[in-house]
Amino acid sequence: METNNYTSWADQWDDGPDPVAVGSNSKKSDKYKQKLGEGLGKTKAVASTGVKKLRDGASVGLHWIKTKYSKATEKH
Repeated sequence: METNNYTSWADQWDDGPDPVAVGSNSKKSDKYKQKLGEGLGKTKAVASTGVKKLRDGASVGLHWIKTKYSKATEKH
């Protein structure tokens, strides 16, 4: 059986150079890094907003349950 020195499945089927390694133009890579950074910043902001909404909703829901339970167990 033939042995090979491939490091991954992708290397076994695609023996060409990696696209990132080929494009060594620093201006081009800086532009993509900036866009990636902006995208990650937007993602972080959306995730933060979602977590705040989830936390606030859970707080309101638990307060509602507590109020309903206390009303149901009060005896006059």
